[in-house]
Amino acid sequence: MARVFSDLKTAAYGASGHPEAPFRVSKTFERLKSAGLTPELPPVAAGAEDVSLLHAAGHFKSVSTGAFADADTPAHRGIGEIALISLSGALSAADSALAGEPAFSLMRPPGHHAGKDRVAGFCYLNNVALATARLQKKKPGLKVAIVDFDVHHGDGTESLVLGRENTAFVSLHQFPLYPGTGRQTRGNCVNVPLPEGTDGDRYLLAFEPALEAVLATKPDVLAVSAGFDAYKDDPIAGLKLDRDTFKRIGALLASTKLPRFAVLEGGYSEDLPKLVESFLDGFF
Repeated sequence: MARVFSDLKTAAYGASGHPEAPFRVSKTFERLKSAGLTPELPPVAAGAEDVSLLHAAGHFKSVSTGAFADADTPAHRGIGEIALISLSGALSAADSALAGEPAFSLMRPPGHHAGKDRVAGFCYLNNVALATARLQKKKPGLKVAIVDFDVHHGDGTESLVLGRENTAFVSLHQFPLYPGTGRQTRGNCVNVPLPEGTDGDRYLLAFEPALEAVLATKPDVLAVSAGFDAYKDDPIAGLKLDRDTFKRIGALLASTKLPRFAVLEGGYSEDLPKLVESFLDGFF
């Protein structure tokens, strides 16, 4: 059995013309529901104590009050509460994976650019990093591998897990591109920069050995930052993956037979609902 966690409250904010738009959740929710993957509300309610597992003291207050400055990441009204709902989806998906049911968190805002004390790149709280940290707090010694296939480098995740015991991280991303990091591997963080124009076949030729690299650490759980902005028609990047490539990525992750969960990161094309459905066809 597989589970999808979502809350349409996370589709209730937005800024005119901003690519990180409500349709990403609302339309994908409807697409998955029609495909028989009916999303459910997350059973785990995230709180400030979960944020403090990796973020700096005062970070959540900064998010809640809008006391931050990032041109790409607006201080939407109520964004602190909404970010906690998004984190709740990641925490619920992680618990589901550990219980033997693969899961996907369909929430916004995304998280992989959020660092210890900063918001960035549409991200306020680092959902996937916090979810893995919470699992490791519950089960000391648990080994986690994080795979990030968003088109942008998961710089926030890397900053939070670099050197972290029992944690491996791999990011495949277009380079050069925002945020301009991820050119080289550092310690437990494997970076795979890819040139603009990389298509699905060439992407998978890079993806398979990257996945093997983190599997060599013998993880107990696989966490996935699932970004769909490497799609050939995405408006803000330049990789050329097609819909079938995302299904193949999901299938490769499923072939590990590891407990696994994924959280939504980027993906700004109107085709996002179809891309998520294809990925989950492989991942589940």
